[in-house]
Amino acid sequence: MKKFIRLGIAIALVGVFAACSPEVGSKEWCADMKKKAKGDWSANEAADFAKNCIL
Repeated sequence: MKKFIRLGIAIALVGVFAACSPEVGSKEWCADMKKKAKGDWSANEAADFAKNCIL
């Protein structure tokens, strides 16, 4: 029973933190990516940045 409670709390926390990040391609997301070190970008982030923030 305790495992289910912990699992529920963990899922709720993930949902809360996921809701805080801006949508990919939005102005806020582009600004956040410009602040982030380019070496820390994933390949998908770099492609999304080029597609949504540059072009």
